[in-house]
Amino acid sequence: MKTDIRLEIVDLRLRMSERSNLSIVNCSRCLPFSRRTWSGSILLIAICALASIGSSAQVVTLDSILTVVKEKNPMLKSYHSRAEAMNAYAKGAKSWIAPEVGGGLWMLPYKKVTDERDKGQIMLSVQQKFTNPAKLRANQGYLESKAAIEQAGETYVFNELRAQAKTAYYQWLVLEKKKTVLKENEEIIGLVLKIAQLRYPYNQSKLSNIYKAEGRLQEVRNTILMNNNQIVQKNILINQLMNVSSDLRFSIDTTNRINQFLPDVIDTAVFVDGRSDVKRIDKSIQAMRLNQALEKYQSKPDFNLSFNHMLARGNGMPNQFMLLGMISIPIAPWSSKIYKANVQGMGKEIEAMKSERAAILNELQGMTASMIAEIGTLSKQIENYEKRIVPALRKNYETLMLAYEENKEELPIVIDAWETLNMTQMQYLETVQKYYEMIVSYEKQIEK
Repeated sequence: MKTDIRLEIVDLRLRMSERSNLSIVNCSRCLPFSRRTWSGSILLIAICALASIGSSAQVVTLDSILTVVKEKNPMLKSYHSRAEAMNAYAKGAKSWIAPEVGGGLWMLPYKKVTDERDKGQIMLSVQQKFTNPAKLRANQGYLESKAAIEQAGETYVFNELRAQAKTAYYQWLVLEKKKTVLKENEEIIGLVLKIAQLRYPYNQSKLSNIYKAEGRLQEVRNTILMNNNQIVQKNILINQLMNVSSDLRFSIDTTNRINQFLPDVIDTAVFVDGRSDVKRIDKSIQAMRLNQALEKYQSKPDFNLSFNHMLARGNGMPNQFMLLGMISIPIAPWSSKIYKANVQGMGKEIEAMKSERAAILNELQGMTASMIAEIGTLSKQIENYEKRIVPALRKNYETLMLAYEENKEELPIVIDAWETLNMTQMQYLETVQKYYEMIVSYEKQIEK
């Protein structure tokens, strides 16, 4: 009787092993039907090939995702459009104010007069204001500097979006690995349940053990459902970042791994040269200085030229003209207070931005040093999981499982060993996820 049970168990293990080795699209399933006709065999093989090509075409790499995010994300487009708007404003910054043309009656009497010379005149007037060229050049430079701020802002936002896409991608990658582990766990606990069910009629297994195994199997299936739902959520998040339909479904390259060289010491120059938010502050300081220079140029005078032509209404009165040139006096005490106060206020804002820049660099240096230490620790933990912890617990489970198959061990002990292995594998994958997320955070800080 024991021999029959062991034969059934071995046959069950072989069938489950064969089933686990089948791929999603397995052309070997078509072979039993090939005995009917050669045409049917060719058709089924072609269908299997097309299915495999279709499934491989849906695999999307991280580089492709980042390229689409950079090209199609609407938030980046808004910064690009604002930069183009500032450049467009700068093109017209050196234009003059439009000339003024007018006409009317000049020195007309209120009552009727008899002398032709007292009938007044009709005046035509042309006036043009000439803004100081230094002011126009300063205004153009200021507007162009604002375009550079928007461009730095676009780079900063792309760095944020790139980090979000990378994080979602690597979280999805870990979820796929969890899915593989959960499928293996489903097969393991399913095998344990089948063995318990086979032994029950021979009074070699307890009914409570069968119920316990059934409960564990349903828990694994619930976890698989939750894991699949999280994969869909990561898919939707990446679709949102790429600005494509949320219903688009694709697969990712599960063989992708991070190969990252981490320096021991981070120089502040790395952040000055690479960080877009630091560059944005530098561009803002530069723009503020140009605006400050523009305010200083308010002390320079503007010019105004006016030409008036008078046509006489009566005989004996000659036509006349008037040509006036005017200049503003901005250095007058009652008018100079405005631009002097503005210049002083902008100087204070520049000092504030310099302090903010220094604080950011100081914080970044401390954060990256901490991240490097954390990444090193996580890397060692992953190595311990892969080389020592998981293999030891797997051998423990396999040993107890073999003893259970030989009816030398109780089912609860096997389930406990399986749960310990399962929990450790999940802890290992959580550590891998933290490792990936920490590297993405590090790359975000150095904008790589």
